[in-house]
Amino acid sequence: METPTKTKLLTALKTSTHVREPFDYWLLEDVLPARMCDTIATLPFAPPTGAVFDGRREANNSTRVYFSPENQAKFAVMQDLCDAFRAPETKRTIETLTGTDLSKGSLRIEYCQDVDGFWLEPHLDISVKLFTMLVYLSDDPNLRDAGTDIYDATPEHNLVTSAPYERNKGLIFIPGKDTWHGFTKRPIKGLRKSIIINYVAPEWRAREELA
Repeated sequence: METPTKTKLLTALKTSTHVREPFDYWLLEDVLPARMCDTIATLPFAPPTGAVFDGRREANNSTRVYFSPENQAKFAVMQDLCDAFRAPETKRTIETLTGTDLSKGSLRIEYCQDVDGFWLEPHLDISVKLFTMLVYLSDDPNLRDAGTDIYDATPEHNLVTSAPYERNKGLIFIPGKDTWHGFTKRPIKGLRKSIIINYVAPEWRAREELA
């Protein structure tokens, strides 16, 4: 079934910019319908309080928000987005674009609201993640330097570039041995809202996180 969300997503995927250094990644623009971005960004989930900032999202697992079946039942926008990513045509388009195999992948989407103090150490996504995509949601110009950082594979993990943080722009990469990324410590001048979309392998243990 064709929906405005799916149509928009497919167009963004097909017109993405492929960057090959320091690893393969894709930059996307105008990923979702504008109204969907606004609706997700105003979901009634408060930003986390009392968060632990140790360079890992896992330190705050108890406060993380996922597009679970329960949340999809409460919020139509969550189900709409999940349906677009679950569509066979979307998965085929991603496979053609990136060369990955999603035939056994399960969808996992997280809603993130990062506050000042948040940072992520340079890291590789775990091997059971088959696909990683980020879509940024805020249009606050004070957050223009809040994009995901991309590092080289040297022991020092030197900063190479940062993805542009602007409303409805996105970043894709296929987790591998050289896909070093994170968020270098720096002030966050606002609320850094984003969604993280993964397809994960069957052995993913945290089934409650899946869509």
